[in-house]
Amino acid sequence: MRIVFDDIKESLAPNFKGGEKSFASRAYSDGKNKMMKGRLEPGASIGLHRHEGNCEMIYVLEGSGKMLYDSGEERLSAGDFHYCPEGHEHSFINDGDRDLVFIAVVPAQ
Repeated sequence: MRIVFDDIKESLAPNFKGGEKSFASRAYSDGKNKMMKGRLEPGASIGLHRHEGNCEMIYVLEGSGKMLYDSGEERLSAGDFHYCPEGHEHSFINDGDRDLVFIAVVPAQ
């Protein structure tokens, strides 16, 4: 099944999960799994949250940022992949000077 994110209207979620500014996304869900193309402008973030009942996989397409993961921190840039297993927490922060664009998948458990 082909999903064309650019054909899906972009939604803005202000202060998503307690983050800064807005999280922009173009999302598709089949009711069980969610796939999205996300965008964080410079200074925007997704707040710290724990995955219960699911996990999340993120692949960075453009830009760079900081991923807070459990009690640590990881630098991510284009081409990097981040996995947050069930029961773990993370927060994504665009501390760069250009948009941070990524694909995220949250499968059903």
